[in-house]
Amino acid sequence: MHIISIKTHPEYEKKIINYFKKVWSTEASEKVYEDAIKNSKHEGLPNWYLLLNDKEIIGCVGLITNDFISRMDLYPWLAALYIDPEYRGNNYSALLIDQVKKDAKAYGYQELYLCTEHQGYYEKYGFKYLAHGYHPWGESSKIYKIIL
Repeated sequence: MHIISIKTHPEYEKKIINYFKKVWSTEASEKVYEDAIKNSKHEGLPNWYLLLNDKEIIGCVGLITNDFISRMDLYPWLAALYIDPEYRGNNYSALLIDQVKKDAKAYGYQELYLCTEHQGYYEKYGFKYLAHGYHPWGESSKIYKIIL
């Protein structure tokens, strides 16, 4: 398994964009991922990652400044974590989570946040429930935090 990011492998830009769009976007939101990834090659946040099994893309994650949630006072955020269904159950998400934690710490942050409805999943990686936050589309999510 190997992790690449838009910062370390800008030549993967189209593959990163296409994968995130495939697993996360709707027709209405696909430009959000495309624009965010294209404009993240500079130092610092955001950063977008792919998990590769040899040359096959099997997962992704983002390290971003806000995950479309009301708590804009909190950052950075682990977002868009995804492992292809046929690769789940192997703890590959831990590889992506660890990379995001490492990079967030290297950028000088002491905490990392995420929002989710997956109760019980992120707790096994050390995240602790913090609060509820609200999305622009009218839903709410649990916010979790980890000290780096």
